[in-house]
Amino acid sequence: MIMRLFQFLVVFIFLTQAVFAADELALPINSPIPGGIILVQTVPLSQPKPEAYFSGNRVTVVKENNTWTAVIGLGLEVSPGEHILYTVNMDGDQKSYSFVVKKYAYPRQNLRIKNRRKVVPNKQDLERIKKESKIIHNAFEYWTESSADNFNFLLPVKGRLSSKFGLRRYFNNKPRKPHSGIDIAAPLGTSIKAPEDGKVIATGNFFFNGNSIFIDHGHGLVTMYSHLNIIGVSEGQTVKRGEVIGRVGKTGRVTGPHLHWSVSLNNARINPALLLNKKNKKLLNIK
Repeated sequence: MIMRLFQFLVVFIFLTQAVFAADELALPINSPIPGGIILVQTVPLSQPKPEAYFSGNRVTVVKENNTWTAVIGLGLEVSPGEHILYTVNMDGDQKSYSFVVKKYAYPRQNLRIKNRRKVVPNKQDLERIKKESKIIHNAFEYWTESSADNFNFLLPVKGRLSSKFGLRRYFNNKPRKPHSGIDIAAPLGTSIKAPEDGKVIATGNFFFNGNSIFIDHGHGLVTMYSHLNIIGVSEGQTVKRGEVIGRVGKTGRVTGPHLHWSVSLNNARINPALLLNKKNKKLLNIK
């Protein structure tokens, strides 16, 4: 009798912890800074699901407790202060919700690049970069109605965090755009895995990013994998969580073999660490 009671308690505790863990991972934690994520509650679940927009981009809306909640990605370019989320219901009625983005100063990073053209491109390079920028922009702007229900990502590659998100970058002492992803250093040829189910919406070789893959996970959640040695998927292909999509390389503007991983939410590049659980953060020594 005592043994059965003990077994029941063990199972009960396990299931309870599992439920709480699932709840904890259901949505990202509020991080209202440039490069972060903010959750904004809109109307009750008793009302139809509204469409939401921020800065001209569609925003994913999910169930949270008894409310339709907007999950807003905040780009690095977002200024501190008050901002507005707009929603539209089935009747066309609009509502606005204000939220505040806090100021945050990312550290500076200095990098030395041997290939001068990767720092100061020539005329021909600039023409190529302009064409590629449209492809990249279209990929990050991609929207499908399939739901992005899982914000708990797998780590796409095992390695060492070599460059954090948001760093104010200087290449050969020349200021460039902030680092819009994280770099994970790993041996050449290391497997790269899809962090969640999705569909490949673009692949190619880019001047700065080298061999790259873009995956749509639904509702404006798009991931990019750059500097690959081998692209192992093709455009239009459906991939599953944990499936190998390519291999670590050193193509494009790099100082060594690594994966540059970007996560975009409503066309805003956010810190990928916000979608990693504690275990995966620990592997990369991220707090």
